[in-house]
Amino acid sequence: MPFNTALWLTAKRARFEIGAAPYTAPREHQIVVENHAVAINPVDWLTPLIGDFVYPWVKYPFIHGTDVAGEVVEVGSAVSRFKVGDRIVGHAAGADKSRNNSAEGAFQTYTVLLDHMASPIPDGMAYETAAVLPLGLSTAACGLFQKDHLALCYPSASPEPTGKTVLVWGGATSVGSNAIQLAVAAGYEVVTTASPKNFDYVRRLGAVAAFDYKSPSVVADIVKAFDGLTLAGALAIGIGSTDRCLAVVAACKGDKVVSMASTPISFETAPSGPRRLAWLAPTMARMIGGNIASMVKARMGGIRTNFIFGSSLVSNDVGPMIYVDFLPKALAEGRFVAAPDPLVVGRGIDLIQTGLDVQRKGVSARKVVVSL
Repeated sequence: MPFNTALWLTAKRARFEIGAAPYTAPREHQIVVENHAVAINPVDWLTPLIGDFVYPWVKYPFIHGTDVAGEVVEVGSAVSRFKVGDRIVGHAAGADKSRNNSAEGAFQTYTVLLDHMASPIPDGMAYETAAVLPLGLSTAACGLFQKDHLALCYPSASPEPTGKTVLVWGGATSVGSNAIQLAVAAGYEVVTTASPKNFDYVRRLGAVAAFDYKSPSVVADIVKAFDGLTLAGALAIGIGSTDRCLAVVAACKGDKVVSMASTPISFETAPSGPRRLAWLAPTMARMIGGNIASMVKARMGGIRTNFIFGSSLVSNDVGPMIYVDFLPKALAEGRFVAAPDPLVVGRGIDLIQTGLDVQRKGVSARKVVVSL
């Protein structure tokens, strides 16, 4: 049996530690992947700080991580999409409430994946490039296509123009990079925000217009750009994005829906050690207060809102729509690109902690990746 190594979170609000982990065989609709690259998301470094709020069902010790790319080493009895040796990218759903299983976490040598949450990758695509996709792609898909969010038409190889436009606030982020491409593939035009240095980047992904999110006139500028257009809803990504999206949506003609992918405050300045709890209580209070204030604004403006949980597609039809029906051919035919570009910080499970530190400091139009 293969020897497995993992990055464990030994207890809530503890530090990550490297240790041995069991190798778990797949059940009938699962595959086992030997990971060659994993990517880092903000929730990964947030988990030791506020993981008991985000994942209250998790029992420690636990193996977290979502984004994997690697080689299939074993398939379940009911799996027909994959065979041993296939190169794949997948969303590791171990921390989702419906799974709650360390064997399905990304931060280890061998990860168990649901077969409908994995996609083959082209022979010429590096594992490090593919690894940037899963959580950003899944979060964007949940916000755009789930019935309790924007409920857009599904993407296809030849989308019919819908005559509607989506606002993606934060287009150069991992979620935004995927949301722009998915919305365009579903027949929508996309207006987005980014730093001016990333305007060309978001336009290459398919956005028809980009606005500086730091501009004091950005809301008014976007509202003006929507004159004569029909809004299909907004995806709010980044600190402060929800209230700005609410202001735009309230002033535009079309669907009054905002899907939220970010909290209203930043946790990047959270201290470590014994000071953490004293810092956390008022911070969580501000976050809750900010959410309530936004919900009041939304209700007063007749706007429907919902917070995106990026793994909810595991249990509905959006998951297989993306990873089974859309992504394999879209990647193979070059209609969808793995974005943003990977920022590879090194090789080995011990480098995941370095990746977490780099991600926490902030990256622009890049995603932190560790080779394994």
